[in-house]
Amino acid sequence: MDGDAGGIAAGYSCVSHRARRAGSLARAARACRARASVVAAAIAITASLLVAGCAAPGGPNLDAALTIERQGSFFVGGRTIVSETLSTLPAYMPKGTISVEQMYVRFQVPAGEKRAPVVFIHGCCLTGKTWETTPDGRMGWDEYFVRSGHPTYVVDQVARGRSAGNIVAINAVRMGKLPVDQLPTVFSVGAEDAWMIFRFGPEHPKQFPGMKFPLQAAGELWKQTVPDWIQSMPTPNPTTAALSELAQRLNGAVLISHSQSGIYPFQTAIRSRAGIAGIVSIEPGACPAAEGDMTPYKGMPILVLWGDFVDQSPRWAPRLKACREFVRAASAAGARAENVVLPEIGIAGNSHMLMQDSNSLEIARWLAAWLAKNVGR
Repeated sequence: MDGDAGGIAAGYSCVSHRARRAGSLARAARACRARASVVAAAIAITASLLVAGCAAPGGPNLDAALTIERQGSFFVGGRTIVSETLSTLPAYMPKGTISVEQMYVRFQVPAGEKRAPVVFIHGCCLTGKTWETTPDGRMGWDEYFVRSGHPTYVVDQVARGRSAGNIVAINAVRMGKLPVDQLPTVFSVGAEDAWMIFRFGPEHPKQFPGMKFPLQAAGELWKQTVPDWIQSMPTPNPTTAALSELAQRLNGAVLISHSQSGIYPFQTAIRSRAGIAGIVSIEPGACPAAEGDMTPYKGMPILVLWGDFVDQSPRWAPRLKACREFVRAASAAGARAENVVLPEIGIAGNSHMLMQDSNSLEIARWLAAWLAKNVGR
């Protein structure tokens, strides 16, 4: 700040040549004092903005009290069905009407000037908790982006977390109305498998050198895992229809997906571009095929973002390659698409769970700046 003050003040000579020539030293001195007051006021305003977290270069003030305009939750999407296999318990009727395929949304809207709303979509075997407080107790991306001025919407995929699954086929098998092979496919991922999928190391319990996930809190991450119903869901996943409805309600949202859900914003854009201001796909399980129709993405800001150690993973290296090809094809068709691998821009050590890594807020700050530049608000 001192350097800025000196630079600004240096632009104002306390006694101008014209004043000397005119012999009006007193008037020049008064003018100098006035200019100095303006400079001091400008510096004070800049400093106050920085302290308040309103200036972009350093991101928000993370120590200030969090001030929000409103918060809440709601559901989008869904449909109503009538079933005769709702329950096998005598205390509850087997026949009735229920809602299925709805998506739960929790939101916070910051006070003050607003930037583009962001919608966070979690990946396999997890819920919206992915974006909240990190396993080791640090600020999550949901709060960071609220502090950065973005209305923030965190969802649970359809049939995950607070977006209830459809159990009628399970009871139909128990009642003998369907054969056993009609049971829905539901799975969970164990810690040992997740260790490799999340690229904490090449195999459990080995660790990649310099990997930044806080392994001392890995137990808290395993507590976040839930049964995954995706193999029993229709295609495209009903989450995409719900995301489309949500984007249109928000009228200009950035869809930020991760892993399993990485493809969903693209599928949502194919359904309708209405309400979608941009797409950020973090380590997607799949990108759209490079030889596919790129029309839905023309002119759209798109970021595909990757952590570290991808080339060392037989699971993820082919996906990165395919996404590079997609980004090239989308860009050639007029999309504003980028594929960014964090180590290639000087940010090393990130796992698949980069929003929970020890440098998660550094990445959040980088992403917020990308949004400001490419989405424009």
